[in-house]
Amino acid sequence: MSVGISNPLVRSGPSARATAWIVSVGVFVVNLDLFVVNVAVPALGASFDGASLASLSWVLNAYAIVFAALLVPAGRLADRFGHRRGFLLGLAVFTLASALCALAPGVGWLSAARALQAAGAAALMPTSLALLLVATPAERRTRAVRGWAAIGGIAAGLGPVAGGLLVELDWRWVFLVNVPVGVAGLLLGARLLPADRPDRSGPLPDLAGAVLLTGAIGVLALGLVKSDVWGWSSGRTIGALAAAVLLAAAFWWRSARHPAPVIELPLLRIPAFSVATCAALLFTVAFAGLLLTSVLWCRQVWGYSAIRTGLAIAPGPLVVPVLALSSGPLVRRIGAGRTAALGCVLLGLGLVWWALSADPAPHYATGLLPGMLVTGIGVGLALPTLVGAAAAALPPDRFATGSAVTTMARQTGSVLGVAVTVTLLGQPATASAALDAFRHGWYVAAASAFVAAGASLLLRRTARPSVPVTSGVAEVSRGSA
Repeated sequence: MSVGISNPLVRSGPSARATAWIVSVGVFVVNLDLFVVNVAVPALGASFDGASLASLSWVLNAYAIVFAALLVPAGRLADRFGHRRGFLLGLAVFTLASALCALAPGVGWLSAARALQAAGAAALMPTSLALLLVATPAERRTRAVRGWAAIGGIAAGLGPVAGGLLVELDWRWVFLVNVPVGVAGLLLGARLLPADRPDRSGPLPDLAGAVLLTGAIGVLALGLVKSDVWGWSSGRTIGALAAAVLLAAAFWWRSARHPAPVIELPLLRIPAFSVATCAALLFTVAFAGLLLTSVLWCRQVWGYSAIRTGLAIAPGPLVVPVLALSSGPLVRRIGAGRTAALGCVLLGLGLVWWALSADPAPHYATGLLPGMLVTGIGVGLALPTLVGAAAAALPPDRFATGSAVTTMARQTGSVLGVAVTVTLLGQPATASAALDAFRHGWYVAAASAFVAAGASLLLRRTARPSVPVTSGVAEVSRGSA
């Protein structure tokens, strides 16, 4: 890498510098993957013999479901067996899965490979921060964490355009591009990442609970996605929803009794944490709907190319990291709850703008662009603030676990947002039907954003959060995250 380029994480000697670069590469690739895959969805449908949107939704949802279920167990396994080992294993699995995605002959193969990608990401993300903190002097760790978090915002800004460029070549390049980067990270990481001393005491994480959570979210998404085909009153839809409830209840029961559960239920008794996490889940339902509908509208209704779609979407994500890193004074002035509520309202208003101004004839400057900018401002204000408020409510010894729970909730929101959007869009046969379907999707997503705003207002105003709100920037680009 060029010596003249300064990495924002680099603040110490050679070991810290090498660790920062390797960690940056791994985190960037994982975060970039969300946006480039969203842009690729229409191309996947064309490549796989016109696969339905319901089938293609599993390319997004398989990743989000597995990531949500494995994040906490993977982090605990890394604590037990070593963060360096966990990071390298996660990067190896993510790289291998990316190659398998590129080789996929059909949607089923691709969805399974995406689930494997998510398992690698779940191991990579928590260990990346742990390795960085070990290599960074204590007085410089806050700055290092902000740099680590900013990587997610950078990936969010570059993702749509990068995805458009890669899809123009071939959608398989969306995944192939990860392979040389991952291989380089593995070779350098094996030589340069610092060794650590894992703590092998304590119980193993609840892997059976992770399986129950995966099943509950997956079956719920299946019931929602297939309801348009099966019918809401059909036995299969009702059975899927009932199975989701039963699996969720079993997961809850197990979490209350296991010594190392996926979710530590006492954390949910902390009012500010539970409110912020719930608001983040609702917000992400809207955010996931926004990402999917904006791509599909540009590609399928306006007939934009992949690169033009990426450029059309880019202004929103580009606004996010700027506001996420500069919203601290506003939070201190009016409080985290009001700041997050303002962001949620702006997200909802941007979606309503799209619903009111939508026209099958392309009018980007007066149709899509204003809504994209308003929603970008909303995401930049709301998401980092909610993640920061949730973290600020946690006791210090539960920061890592609690933050993982918030991320898990956001991934669950992403699954629900994609599933609900797919259900509402259906398979319209005419331009008029497509317009109505997209409007329904935008209105429902806006409603979720407005409910999230109401939940955000329940947060108690705090003058100075104990955790900087910028610590949530990395969460911006994970929607289905």
